[in-house]
Parts: sequence; structure tokens; C-alpha cells
Amino acid sequence: MARKNYPLRISPELYAALERWAADDLRSVNAQIEFLLTQSVKKAGRMGQTLKAAAESPSSLENPEQ
Repeated sequence: MARKNYPLRISPELYAALERWAADDLRSVNAQIEFLLTQSVKKAGRMGQTLKAAAESPSSLENPEQ
């Protein structure tokens, strides 16, 4: 699977929390962030959608009842 490099700016406090969580789960911080993002995207039903379809569908964060 090809990977896309993306610079991420987060607060030191958030990074420290992710670092502790990653250590608890025996993952690197990068792997932990990717794992959490993947879970969130799947839960929102956005995994595998085309860019256009994702842009046209309402956000599950804006409409939590859906």
C-alpha cells in the first residue's frame, strides 16, 4: 500500500497523550495516529467513498443522529 507523507502540527500536550497511548498499545506514535484516524473514518462511514461522494454527503459529526 502506498503511503502519503503529511506534516501534522499538534500541541505538545496532545502529542504526549498520543505517545503514552501508543506505548500502552505497543505502537509507534505514527502507527497510533493512523490507527485512530482509520477507526474514525470507518465509524463515520467514509472509508472507500470517492472524494466527490464524501464531499456531497453530510458529515456525521454535524448530524450525529444519522
